[in-house]
Amino acid sequence: MAIFNYNSERPFRGNPDLHLHYWGREQCLPGHFFGPGVRDVYKIHFIHAGTGEVTVGEQTHYLRPGQAFLTYPHIVTAYTADTANPWTYSWVAFTGEQVDYILAKTALSPEHPIFPMDEQLMPKLYELLTQAAEASDSLDLPLKAIMYEFFSLLLRAVPAVPDVLPLPRQKSIYVEQCLHFLHTHYCENISVEMMSSSLKLDRKYLSSLFKRTIGMPPQQYLLNFRIAKACELLTETLCTIGEISRSVGYQDPLLFSRMFKKVKGCSPKEYRSRHLENDIVL
Repeated sequence: MAIFNYNSERPFRGNPDLHLHYWGREQCLPGHFFGPGVRDVYKIHFIHAGTGEVTVGEQTHYLRPGQAFLTYPHIVTAYTADTANPWTYSWVAFTGEQVDYILAKTALSPEHPIFPMDEQLMPKLYELLTQAAEASDSLDLPLKAIMYEFFSLLLRAVPAVPDVLPLPRQKSIYVEQCLHFLHTHYCENISVEMMSSSLKLDRKYLSSLFKRTIGMPPQQYLLNFRIAKACELLTETLCTIGEISRSVGYQDPLLFSRMFKKVKGCSPKEYRSRHLENDIVL
């Protein structure tokens, strides 16, 4: 068995978009198995020779050379090499903010984790990653390029089925994408229409899904998030009220003050004064 553990101190390992944890290759013994159990990473196995089976929930899938399977974090999975013709497989394990987004655009799911390997990159992914890792100390860009090329092939191999309602797993991913959008663009003049357009979802559907998941509509969440950021600026900086207003997405300081009082029960100036008084008392 050959395993390459990625150096966790390198920047690529800490990249929030894609964490490459490790990769490896093994010629399994007859009946070699894992699970039933869970991992905290995504892991893809590529079958190069032999056969075996994968079980997720009540479904069992039988695999042969040229196929691959994806295991999901925290989903109970078991897989076993055939006793007469055990498989040889390679694997790669990863996590990251972009992974859920990418996988949501495929037809893969915990219930349907099987996909065909392409003829070029996937069969030699282990070798490509190992060569890139051994080539020099500057591993980050070569490894990242290889992985994104793989994801590009995956999107073409198992594209999402059009005109099908999102699966429950995908619904949570949509909400995560909404939160990422709001957290990233809260200082801009944004709207639910802009957010739904960027995610290519119906505005009413997205608002309803967000409210069911978070407990409030996206407009209310955005307001609360902006005011929380404003409170940080009021207590941790010497910025003027107008500067803070523009920093959290309000070009009109009067509108900002009204929204702030609506949420906090006092004006921004009063909030800052109270905080300073508390600091002096302490």
